[in-house]
Amino acid sequence: MKLLKIVPEIYKFDNTKEFVDFFNIGKGDLILTNKFLYEPFLKKYEKGAYVVFQEEYGAGEPSDEMINSIIKDIGNAKYKRVVALGGGTVIDIAKLLRLKYTKDSLDLFDGKVPLIKNKKLIIVPTTCGTGSEVTNVSVAELKSKHTKKGIAGDQLYADYAVLIPEVVKGLPYKFFVTSSVDALIHASESYLSPKATPYTEMFSIKAIKLILNGYVDILKNGQDYRTEIIDDFVLGSNYAGIAFGNAGCAAVHALSYPIGGNYHVPHGEANYLFFTEIFKTYVKKNPQGKIKNLNNLLSGILHCDQNSVYENLTKVLDKLLPRKPLREYGMKEEEIQIFTDEVIKGQQRLLVNSYEPFSRQDIINTYKKLY
Repeated sequence: MKLLKIVPEIYKFDNTKEFVDFFNIGKGDLILTNKFLYEPFLKKYEKGAYVVFQEEYGAGEPSDEMINSIIKDIGNAKYKRVVALGGGTVIDIAKLLRLKYTKDSLDLFDGKVPLIKNKKLIIVPTTCGTGSEVTNVSVAELKSKHTKKGIAGDQLYADYAVLIPEVVKGLPYKFFVTSSVDALIHASESYLSPKATPYTEMFSIKAIKLILNGYVDILKNGQDYRTEIIDDFVLGSNYAGIAFGNAGCAAVHALSYPIGGNYHVPHGEANYLFFTEIFKTYVKKNPQGKIKNLNNLLSGILHCDQNSVYENLTKVLDKLLPRKPLREYGMKEEEIQIFTDEVIKGQQRLLVNSYEPFSRQDIINTYKKLY
């Protein structure tokens, strides 16, 4: 039984100058980033790289159309390394740019062409949520299919994952919360996954402690306090990425994809809509299994008994990121059945990692409760 796989070499620097100097970023590199990150953090240090600003190709999360436009504009540019400095959108796109790619990224997501790695990849995350710098997954919105889909393969692993807390400190509060709550869910889902091992559990537990204790401290000391403990969230996100990169995410992510894909809800926020409701369902299905250990961990941090752990967790998270019913995002009641069918058909990669089998009726019931 394989216990753990960590492919990227992981580095940590105090600032971007140290990073650029160490990796000699410049000519022969393609930098994919955002202008608001490039100007303060890279412009004065890098030496002649080919720079692409993701936001010039659309806002929000990655889509097949956005990826295809970037591929078209890059054309025949010669580069040996892809350097991604950004959040989940930048990172997911960069993983595809390091491939010997087709002109239509939909071919990759549909499995029509093989994933062939032919460039080095360096990832510097600027949010504290995706953990994508250490995973082999890329997710995009497929516009023509009105859903989100992920592809996974060892060819998508970065060669180097680089943590620089300096670039995360300026993250606006809402994006800080939506990204870090995603990391909390990564850690929680992967802890309960049937594929979890003692090694992945160790990373999951450490991530949960760092992130949830951080939330408690932020609620006590104010929003700005997050910058003082940003290292905890950067490391927590990375640990969660290692955990779910090995053990996988599950039903929370699966059910959130139609909401994100159809109504453009930020990924972390879409996941949070389903987080505690699905875990309550798990408790009903098998309260004495592994989830009992997770509930014990959560109740210790939240200072409550295990029977009320998800009510108390919801109270904490709602103070950071207030939730809305699914209908307020635009979802229609008849889409409960439609989205359920989509999840069953397209998200088995995630559903198989659920703590307990998540049936069609479980999916329907969850959408109905949250509608």
